[in-house]
Amino acid sequence: MPSLEHEVLAMFFCQAVGLMRALAILPADAGELAHKLKGSARAIGRISSGRCAGMAGNRSANGDDPVHALAELTEAVEQARTAIDAILRRS
Repeated sequence: MPSLEHEVLAMFFCQAVGLMRALAILPADAGELAHKLKGSARAIGRISSGRCAGMAGNRSANGDDPVHALAELTEAVEQARTAIDAILRRS
């Protein structure tokens, strides 16, 4: 695996944890945090994680209850992290 790909996946792996922790407390900037996670997920090809992040961000921005969307996002990010972990272990 090229080292740049390895670095990008490792960055997402770590960044996702921090963003999910921040989103868990539903801060005022939850929409911005979700948007950041959406872009990062899509950049590494994790479209479902990006879609879930977008939904959570939209609900937060609209003043809707984002709890269900955050639960789906948590699951999608965990799936992405599991896949990334497998890739990083093979390299």
